[in-house]
Amino acid sequence: MMRTFRTAVPAALCLTLLVGSHGWGQTIPGPFHVQQEWKIGGDGGWDYMAVDPQSKLLYVTRGNHVIVIDTSAGKQVADITGLHGTHGVVFSSDGVHGYITDGGGNQVAEFNRATNTIEKTIPAGTGPDGEVFDPATKTVWAFNGRSHDATVIDTVTNTVVATVALPGRPEFPVSDGAGFVYDNIEDKSEIVKLDVKAHTVAATWPLAPCEGPSGLAIDRANHRLFAVCDGGKMAVVDTESGKVVATPAIGDGPDAARFSQTDHFAFSSNGQSGTLTVVHEDDPDHYTVVQDLPTKRGARTMAMDPDGSHLYLVTADFGPRPAATPDNPRPRPTIVPGSFEVIVVGK
Repeated sequence: MMRTFRTAVPAALCLTLLVGSHGWGQTIPGPFHVQQEWKIGGDGGWDYMAVDPQSKLLYVTRGNHVIVIDTSAGKQVADITGLHGTHGVVFSSDGVHGYITDGGGNQVAEFNRATNTIEKTIPAGTGPDGEVFDPATKTVWAFNGRSHDATVIDTVTNTVVATVALPGRPEFPVSDGAGFVYDNIEDKSEIVKLDVKAHTVAATWPLAPCEGPSGLAIDRANHRLFAVCDGGKMAVVDTESGKVVATPAIGDGPDAARFSQTDHFAFSSNGQSGTLTVVHEDDPDHYTVVQDLPTKRGARTMAMDPDGSHLYLVTADFGPRPAATPDNPRPRPTIVPGSFEVIVVGK
C-alpha cells in the first residue's frame, strides 16, 4: 500500500521555508486562497461541521440546532431543530440517514437527509461529542466526552450494540474503513485504535511531543493519521505501529484536521492564529508546510468536499471578553449577533 510520490516545491517557496524558523507573523504563500465568504447570520456558537457526500450540503452544528447550507449558492436551506446541545454530524452509506450527537440530551439523533427532520433519538453515554460512521460494519461510533466511552450504534436497526470504555476524554475520531476506528484522547495526549467488530481497544499510543490533540484526519492508502495539537504541532502517526513519524508545525488553537487523498495535503484550521495550515505529504514519512493561509480569528472548525476541492471554515465577529468569575475563570469573548459566516477555501 506504500506508494512513492513526491511533488516538487517551487524554488521561491523553498526559500521562504528555509529563511528563519516557522514564524506565525509571516504568511507562507501557497496554492490555496479564500474564494468566498458567506454571511449566514444567526446567533450562538458552533462546533463540528460536515459535507454530505451525496447532496454536497454543508451541515453545521449550532447549539440546540443544526443548520444546512447549500454549497452551490452559499445560502442556508434548512434547520434541524428540537435538540439540546449538538456537536457532530455523520452520514450513513445508505444515502438516506444522518446522525447528530446531541451532547445536551445524552443521545444521538437519526435524521432523514431528504427532509432534514429527526426520525429517532438513540440513548448514548454522557456528553456525546465527536462521532464517525464506519462503513465496514455500518455502525456509528459516538464518543462521549464526560463518561469517557464510545456508544456503538447499528445503523440498520438504530440500536446500541456496544459501549466501549476509553482511557480518557475522547476528541475527534476517524475510520480506516478496514476494521479500525481511531480517536484522540485529549487529556492523555494519546490515540486509541479500536477494533470495530470486537468492540475493544486494540492499542493505545502516546503522541509525544504532541500534547492536547483535538482534530484527527487519516490517509487510508498510506496508513497515516494526522492529529493536530496544542503547542503548534501536528503529529503524523503510523496506523500500524503507532509511531509518530513527523511533527510539522501548525498554527495556534487548532481544532479540526482534514486530509485530501487527491493531492496529499493535510490541513489544520487554527482558530487562535486565524490561519489554515497546509502540509504536503511528500511521502508517508516526510512532510512540508507549504502554506499558512490567513482566514479569520475563531475559524477553528472545518469541513471538506469529498474530492478535496474546497474546504469550509466557520467563524463570527467577536466583542469584548467578559470579566473572569470564580465559576468562569477564562470566559470566551462575546459573539457579535448575526455575524456568523462560512469561509470557502480552494485553489
